[in-house]
Amino acid sequence: MYKRSIFLAISVFFFFTGAFAQFMPDPLGIKLVRTLQLTNNLYVDEVDSEKLTEAAIRAMLRELDPHSSYLNKDEVRAMNEPLQGDFEGIGISFNMVTDTLYVIEVISGGPAQKVGIMPGDKIIYVNDTLIAGVKMSSEEVVKKLRGPKGTTVTVKVLRRGVPRLLEFRIVRDKIPIYSIDASYMADDEIGYIRLSRFAATSANEFRKAEEKLKAKGMKKLILDLTGNGGGILQTATDIADEFLDNGKLIVYTEGRAQPRSNFTATSKGQFEQGDLVVLVDESSASASEIVAGAIQDWDRGVIVGRRTFGKGLVQRQLPLPDGTMIRLTVARYYTPSGRCIQRPYKSGDIEAYNMDFFNRYRKGELLHADSIHFPDSLKYKTLVNNRTVYGGGGIMPDYFVPIDTTSLTDLHRDLIAKGIVNRIAIMEVDNRRNSLLKAYPDVDAFKKDYSIPADMVTKMKQMAEEEKVEWDEEEFERSEKLLFTQLKALIARDIYDSSAYFKIINDENEIFQEGLRIIKTPEKYNDLLM
Repeated sequence: MYKRSIFLAISVFFFFTGAFAQFMPDPLGIKLVRTLQLTNNLYVDEVDSEKLTEAAIRAMLRELDPHSSYLNKDEVRAMNEPLQGDFEGIGISFNMVTDTLYVIEVISGGPAQKVGIMPGDKIIYVNDTLIAGVKMSSEEVVKKLRGPKGTTVTVKVLRRGVPRLLEFRIVRDKIPIYSIDASYMADDEIGYIRLSRFAATSANEFRKAEEKLKAKGMKKLILDLTGNGGGILQTATDIADEFLDNGKLIVYTEGRAQPRSNFTATSKGQFEQGDLVVLVDESSASASEIVAGAIQDWDRGVIVGRRTFGKGLVQRQLPLPDGTMIRLTVARYYTPSGRCIQRPYKSGDIEAYNMDFFNRYRKGELLHADSIHFPDSLKYKTLVNNRTVYGGGGIMPDYFVPIDTTSLTDLHRDLIAKGIVNRIAIMEVDNRRNSLLKAYPDVDAFKKDYSIPADMVTKMKQMAEEEKVEWDEEEFERSEKLLFTQLKALIARDIYDSSAYFKIINDENEIFQEGLRIIKTPEKYNDLLM
């Protein structure tokens, strides 16, 4: 252990003192290694050298900025998986409900589908290990189901209407992770695409979604980046390229040791013409802000929602010899008008940086646009229509949409947090899947005609009592419409797909509704761009 840790520390030392000698002079590297040696040799108790080394690296990087960080092997794996666009496993989505694994979705063409696993199945055993009724966490279940491509896992399944457990032998394989949460036509000419991340496969997914919507008559597009925390820079520029003319600057990066690098649009974009609305909120960050910033700076579309996160720093992933990694901020990125949208931070004070959302809420910024103030020094002009925009704290939308708190009650929060709403939706699908599909052959029919039955509310009250959630009738009446929409959306997702979920839940999404209203009103749309 000692030798391995010393090796790691020395490796870090040579990493910084070799190719990147300008960042850490030799005496400081020697100082780091010597401190570790003295601690190992002389400290009163035995120490975990590897743990100390990792703590030192984490502390060092924490002093730089909020986004430079150290990642151990497990953290590297967890970070890379969604960005790579695939993982190795059996190919299901599931929910743990009252200690039972319910299969929600079976990925088309995946290993589970090939052997006959179906939505609604309950997995009871994994390789002779009982997982039902034993309070096993979702993380533990995932570890048992996932594994290297080509390896085998055996599951025993309880299926409605079948009196015995069904056994399936599944050979694990590569499973795609999709970035497009939803893609559908909002009306005869308005398409909607919701992008959850900027992964390696996201640009190709996006182009395919565009093509399908254009084939259905799409002339206008709503791009939903709310809650999208970012991802790969190149992917962001590839998606922005879909909307911008050849040669237009999308973003540029620059740092002390990184010369300016320009990313420009090509002639390959599939939606360079046609009205465009981009939806953002306080969780839209990094790559999302690159896309939104480029579209705003070129007056290409209207940004709708709330001020974005404000991450304008570029990290480079730098592997260390033992499979760990540091993510080091090497540059800032700038929108075409020259804005750096990184919000202020104090080196070493990550806690204050992470409290930004709470502070925005406390100051009223999420409720009132006039609570947001930018200094004149951060004022910039868009490149076509000369509109005023600001840097230094995220992308301020062209049209502000406050958080709607009218339906949010303590009862609603508790019903969601206790998993009651999700469990009721699963039960409805589990009990009535075939009859629901027969009555509503597609999501449009379901959306139009399905209503939440009264007995579902009765069951919700029973579950609330069991979970010691205080039922307040007045709060229920305030939250009823939102709760029913969420229930309906969850049921639709389990019957059809994730697009069905958003097709329904967007009825209660104020940002989407305002974006839809704007793109449907040419006068309003054009006025916001002038």
